[in-house]
Amino acid sequence: MTVVNRRLQAGSLQNDKHLNSLPGAAALNASIERLDRHRSALLVVDLQQRLLDVMRDPARIVWNARRVLEAANLFSVPIAASEQYPERLGETAASLQPLLPTPNAKRSFSVLPCDELLETWRADSRSQIVVIGIETHVCVLQTVLDLLAEGFQTHVVVDATSSRSQSDQDIALRRMSDAGATLTTVEMALFEWCADSRDPQFKQISALVRETPPGE
Repeated sequence: MTVVNRRLQAGSLQNDKHLNSLPGAAALNASIERLDRHRSALLVVDLQQRLLDVMRDPARIVWNARRVLEAANLFSVPIAASEQYPERLGETAASLQPLLPTPNAKRSFSVLPCDELLETWRADSRSQIVVIGIETHVCVLQTVLDLLAEGFQTHVVVDATSSRSQSDQDIALRRMSDAGATLTTVEMALFEWCADSRDPQFKQISALVRETPPGE
């Protein structure tokens, strides 16, 4: 199946009633590539402190993940999270826990064996899955490939993912893009969820965007 066909399959995107319900959205021809908060869900993959401690630039990953989570909560975008073998690898970073539901414990690298997630997203017409987490070349990659195989339009927030090595990060992102995932950034995701400067949440989104990164 081609990339275009996969995306068209994910919920009859061109005719989705929510595309034109966003503030300021054009009456016709809203892009099927744009994130729509009414069709999105956020998946947080294995942002556990013990894993973060061996990643490149962990403070920035946590900072970016927290901004995505705050925006998702502002726009009522459903959030799901996973933890890889928490009995051995510990819990999600403490600063992120208040923003998350109880994570799904797993031993598989892909999150997709947590079958209830797929059922919940489909029942709620959530055809776009926004993915953040670690490691990019292991659990994130395998999850994204499985999401694409299930027909979900999948957006990977590049600056809210990480691996231990830059080469693993780069190759994993290339593989996901080649397979049909959309690569995005924190700011792109936040502004697409917001969609219009007249939105009541725009000032809070602007404040998140203007935050100074850690270490600067």
